[in-house]
Amino acid sequence: MGLRKKNKSPPVLSHEFVIQNHADAVSCLAMGLLLGLMFEVTAKYAIMFITVQYNVTYNTDDRSEPVHFYEYGPKDMATIFFYMLIAIILHAVIQEYILDKINRRLHLSKTKHSKFNESGQLAFFYLFSFVWGASILSAEEFTTNPTLLWKDYPHSHMFFQVKFFYICQIAYWLHALPELYFQKIRKEDIPRQLYYICLYIVHISGAYVLNLQRLGLILLVPHYLVELIFHASRLFYFSDENKQKGFTLWALLFVMARLLTLTLSVLTFGFGLARAENPGFSISEGNFNILTVRISCLAAICLTQAWMMWKFINFQLKKWREHIQNQVPKKNVNIKMKPTRKESCRANFVNGAVKPEEGTSPRKRKSKNL
Repeated sequence: MGLRKKNKSPPVLSHEFVIQNHADAVSCLAMGLLLGLMFEVTAKYAIMFITVQYNVTYNTDDRSEPVHFYEYGPKDMATIFFYMLIAIILHAVIQEYILDKINRRLHLSKTKHSKFNESGQLAFFYLFSFVWGASILSAEEFTTNPTLLWKDYPHSHMFFQVKFFYICQIAYWLHALPELYFQKIRKEDIPRQLYYICLYIVHISGAYVLNLQRLGLILLVPHYLVELIFHASRLFYFSDENKQKGFTLWALLFVMARLLTLTLSVLTFGFGLARAENPGFSISEGNFNILTVRISCLAAICLTQAWMMWKFINFQLKKWREHIQNQVPKKNVNIKMKPTRKESCRANFVNGAVKPEEGTSPRKRKSKNL
């Protein structure tokens, strides 16, 4: 058996070199930040990237244990940057050891290959985020009492799980921007992916900065469940085109999620925060409960939901038209034109004479002997 020919390595710092080795470079950078914890000089800087900052401790009673809360601040950017590197590493691991192996078995086209990779990555993320977010909501009281979404606003103090959840969410969607280059996304797919990536970054960051973490969390979890069902159904569809039942469930839950989002948003911004006891604008206190901010947030959510519904309706109409076009040729093939009795009789006469059938000859008259 002959030796395999090794592919020529691309030039250093070229586009191909960066794309092929970006995961290794990012891993070295993350490892360097972790090694910074080992030295006293660099530990105070490295710890900003790795641990969650702005811890606030409250002692409610002399006998009870202190309660730890967290606030947000500029140092969170360093933490988000580190976990963005972790997201890039995990993205490369999932792509190389799971998705690429499945792709080799399915033998998909280039278009389906790109969509399969996108849905595979998002399915892993949505599954992880949904389970994590649902576990946080199970310990919160505002899931059963919606008034807690705006009561005692601003909610500037967060538990560790809530703050770490938001940091990881922002880090993941920020990592999706350089992945458009690292994964060689096609030019025609870049605008579509940029739209939803930027929408996620704006909405999640807005909920985090404006101290609307409770509302953002309760809206993200059902939304992630709907998106998980869609991308999982998409993966099953690429493996077998007859498996399309998941899209029906997705369509039903998609509309319900949009109605839930609009209902809670109008209830929170239009009624709850508008009647709160402490309206005002104070960056130091984290209070953004003024009319301009409320209208801007509600308008952003409503416009986003309207855009999503518009895309959803166009998607359903496109599928419906494709289904009709696939059914019409089948009906034309199955329907056979049967000649009527009159047409069959006319076909036997040609210029007033009887047309002989195939394999027969007209009867010859016997001549009389004179």
